[in-house]
Amino acid sequence: MNGCWLAKRGILFCLIFLGLVTSRFSKTPILGAESSQKPNIILCMADDQGWGDVGYNGHPVLKTPNLDEMAAQGLRLDYFYAAAPVCSPTRGSVLTGRHPNRYGCFSWGHTIRPQEITIAEALKRAGYTTGHFGKWHVGPVRADSQLCPGASGFDRWLSTPNFYDLDPLMSDQGRVVRKQGDSSIIAVEAAIEFIRQATKEGRPFLAVVWFGSPHSPHRALPEDKALYKDQPERLQDFYGEITALDRAVGNLRKSLRELGIHENTLLWYTSDNGAIEVGSTGGLRGRKGTLYEGGIRVPCVIEWPAKIKTPRRSDFPCGTVDIYPTLLDIVGITIANQPPLDGISLVPLLEGREPPRRDKPLGFWVFPVGGISTPSEKILAQMLEEQEGRASASPPPKDEDKITQQYSEDQLLGHAAWLDWPFKLHRIAGKGGAVKWELYNLATDVTESTDLASQEPERVQTMGAALEAWQKSVLRSLNGEDYR
Repeated sequence: MNGCWLAKRGILFCLIFLGLVTSRFSKTPILGAESSQKPNIILCMADDQGWGDVGYNGHPVLKTPNLDEMAAQGLRLDYFYAAAPVCSPTRGSVLTGRHPNRYGCFSWGHTIRPQEITIAEALKRAGYTTGHFGKWHVGPVRADSQLCPGASGFDRWLSTPNFYDLDPLMSDQGRVVRKQGDSSIIAVEAAIEFIRQATKEGRPFLAVVWFGSPHSPHRALPEDKALYKDQPERLQDFYGEITALDRAVGNLRKSLRELGIHENTLLWYTSDNGAIEVGSTGGLRGRKGTLYEGGIRVPCVIEWPAKIKTPRRSDFPCGTVDIYPTLLDIVGITIANQPPLDGISLVPLLEGREPPRRDKPLGFWVFPVGGISTPSEKILAQMLEEQEGRASASPPPKDEDKITQQYSEDQLLGHAAWLDWPFKLHRIAGKGGAVKWELYNLATDVTESTDLASQEPERVQTMGAALEAWQKSVLRSLNGEDYR
């Protein structure tokens, strides 16, 4: 058995070297350069941290010294957008570089599709070892699922179906374990263990660290709450969770330096959507669940000392859909028959060559489909009972790759937005089919308070046509055209 496995592994490395490695889908060969010169990559994402929920964006109370230091020393992106105003869809966009509606990840609790090519799958075939730590929420965390982290390209995973808090149950490669302590620290400690092993083996790595904070129910450690003892009780826990998350990021950065790999490690930090009620939008309009700035504009800082040598701050509009194409560009991967991407490579931005404007506007679309409840503790408790023989084993998931519904291109329902800097157009389709248009100039009206639609009908018409054309392309993807 071991000899056979080693022989297969040797053949695989030869194929990578020759540039003939294919993804698990025969239609998508992936070509990559030598892995020894590639950077390590860490993608961190908070859960429900609003644009104003960091010290460096002017929060008057919150203590985030490590994120503040990253913003002061690296690349700070002040117009960075989550692909959606809720969690699961945005996380799917990070994995694929595509708007989540393209593969039916409409809202929280919805999943990606097995047919999608993930950043982990792509980088594995360029010689990377890959790990996921923390909140998954784009599929089950059962080892027999086509949508678990392991089936989505991750070699090592310690994951939860949704948000997780103090002393959480987690799925360790499909086996349920109980962890002790703050959830953010737990995720980072697991990531650091993975990073140490990859460094020891001399392999470049992708570590995806998805925190469960500061999502409700907001339970902070006593020492973190004590920092905010002059605040109301609920804010003590909320702020305390973010401070613990910040400390976890600090531990991660410290470990990179101790291992001597921080120079050529790209560390990308952001959030999955805008602020919740208890959080801060920094004065932006709207909150989580809306397509106004407060619902989708999120904190974002990037460190990569080998490339980002001097501190920079950028107003260039970009978002989570750009992560996938940027990483493929950095690593030098080409995917034949790549399904349509909604993101662009930000390599020029990372290298200080900021382009004057995007050649592809940012599209957003909240399709009128509700979320799906995925309570982590309950799901994992059931898995633990099965694991210990106290409950009958659940049957393996079926038909996760089936596309069972077709959508008409005439039904552009819900709230959509089109950001073609500096203008942002909102298309709000009501139940009766009536469409309301709103237009804002974000360069002069960041709070989206002055609607210019009636003053600029030609711009509304031009941008509206582009938005609707994009929506129809999204529906074609949703109907499975990209996989044929």
